[in-house]
Amino acid sequence: MTPSKIEHIGIAVANLDEAIKYWENVMGLKCYNIEEVADQKVRTAFFKIGEVKIELLEPTSEDSTIAKFIANKGQGVHHVAFKMEDTNQALTEAEEKGVRLIDKQARKGAENLNIGFLHPKSTLGVLTEFCCE
Repeated sequence: MTPSKIEHIGIAVANLDEAIKYWENVMGLKCYNIEEVADQKVRTAFFKIGEVKIELLEPTSEDSTIAKFIANKGQGVHHVAFKMEDTNQALTEAEEKGVRLIDKQARKGAENLNIGFLHPKSTLGVLTEFCCE
């Protein structure tokens, strides 16, 4: 299964409100959606640039994966998400090719997308997300 496009680039931030100001005031983009994804312990904000989205991710708990990422690596690019026709099928095919998965099955993410992650130890250090509507 081949991705149809880069769906979004996820960026871990310590303070969502400050980060939104940067993306709006410096980069000239407009935040079009803010939402909390409770089961992932994050608050997200989205910007569109062409067909690609920027997703800012702020931890809502100290034990969230985003909080751990920021503690270990600092703020910055967290993941790259690819739009797939079928997230579950893409995860299955990746696993069949020897890729280590974080998610064996799709789960709901921000913007009601079906998402699944590949482990960065199998993807040359890049946390990779598959997603579809």
